[in-house]
Amino acid sequence: MQTLQAIIMGAVQGFTEFLPVSSSGHIVLSSAFYKMFTGADIIVTNEEVFFDILIHLSTLLAVIIYFINDIKNILCNFYSAAKNKEYKSENFLFLIYILSATLVTGVFGLFTKELAHNLVENPFIVSIFIIITGCVLLLSEKSKKAENKKLTLKTALIVGLFQGFAVMPGLSRSGMTISSAMFRGMKRFDAAKFSFILSIPVIILASLIYPIITFDVKDIASFNFVALISGMVTAFITGYICIKYFMDFLKKHTLKGFAYYCFIVGTISAIIFYINKI
Repeated sequence: MQTLQAIIMGAVQGFTEFLPVSSSGHIVLSSAFYKMFTGADIIVTNEEVFFDILIHLSTLLAVIIYFINDIKNILCNFYSAAKNKEYKSENFLFLIYILSATLVTGVFGLFTKELAHNLVENPFIVSIFIIITGCVLLLSEKSKKAENKKLTLKTALIVGLFQGFAVMPGLSRSGMTISSAMFRGMKRFDAAKFSFILSIPVIILASLIYPIITFDVKDIASFNFVALISGMVTAFITGYICIKYFMDFLKKHTLKGFAYYCFIVGTISAIIFYINKI
């Protein structure tokens, strides 16, 4: 992997991980476009898969730092509620909801990971999934129930299932989770906050398990770590900036603009890759 390619992909990851437009889809498309313009083969190497894990960890760090006070409160409140046997309190149940949604996502992901891995090499299909993401975002805005409903176990499980769908590159994780929570009547801002905190255990588990079962230590030793680190730093910086302004954005604006963006990017990319038979 070249350093320039890593920086570009790191920036794409950082800017799109927290926006409901599919960071994985944009990584696939940006990598495919880069290889198309540089004349490289449109194949996904182990180094690129490993790099994808690293930049997800970089944006995960951005989430943890941004929500550090919320995370501390969740853990402290859970401990206090458990100690006092307040098992029906919101302080206790919130972490249970996070774990329940994560379990649903994990089970779903186990059955679809092979298909998702194969789609990484098909930017045309990824483009179609980005268009589908746009449709889900638009539907969530057009069919909202009365807002301000509280998070429930049923809502958490549904959000976890939608997060499982997002294992497919092109289906936005944040888009699927925020939209599904909005379908259940949660406020846009609260849905986004739950979505981002929910990403923490999923990304940690995926980042720990996938390399162990996939990579050989000899393969990792041959990777271009200057490029990998450059991409990681870029992903972290851009990711932190993006999440800060996106949360502020959601206080005043809808998701419709992101839906239209997905329609435009998905359609243009699908046409290009269809014409080039990629």
